[in-house]
Amino acid sequence: MDAALPRSVLIAGASGLVGREILQGLLADDSVPTVHSLGRRELPLQHPKLTRHRVDFSKALPALPSVGEAFVALGTTIKVAGSQEAFRAVDFDAVLAVAKAAKAAGATRLGVVSAMGADPRSKIFYNRVKGEMEAALSALGFEGLVIARPSFLVGDRESLGQPVRGGEKLALNVSKWLAPLIPDNLKAIEAAAVARALLKAVPAARGRRIMLSSELRRG
Repeated sequence: MDAALPRSVLIAGASGLVGREILQGLLADDSVPTVHSLGRRELPLQHPKLTRHRVDFSKALPALPSVGEAFVALGTTIKVAGSQEAFRAVDFDAVLAVAKAAKAAGATRLGVVSAMGADPRSKIFYNRVKGEMEAALSALGFEGLVIARPSFLVGDRESLGQPVRGGEKLALNVSKWLAPLIPDNLKAIEAAAVARALLKAVPAARGRRIMLSSELRRG
């Protein structure tokens, strides 16, 4: 993609930990004059570049404005969602619906936040759904697909009104004390680092690229 050309970008999940950082990066990027945000609730943020779209991910999404790229940072946990079915409705169904809508709107490149351990054959439900989601996106035929598989995310969930995830807090504490012994891909990672890596990789993406935490840190 010619970096000199203006870029119209779609983001879903901008109210989340990584999505918030992606949105801020897009709004600060002079090569991006237009950003469309999809969410169940209207973002409190206002910006001359930003058009906010309030949608119901459980229903058919409306036709979207023309875009060239899309970022999807939708995600929850089984505990927060309340059931495996509700979790899958967000982390598989909603992600796939946004990707299809973005492609129909002209997007040729997609960046998505998945998870470490994603595998469609996994016996762990969470990892299996993430893996199935990745496979479904790969089948859509985007010119470029960048999949971020971060380890435990570090960020201020409380400021977003999200519950603090005990597993992430534990992983951060362990990482601090045992950092030299933990493989890079397993160390907790800042949400901002994940966002920066996706923002850098997606515009020039070709084919499918999977980025683990060590690569995400490098950008």
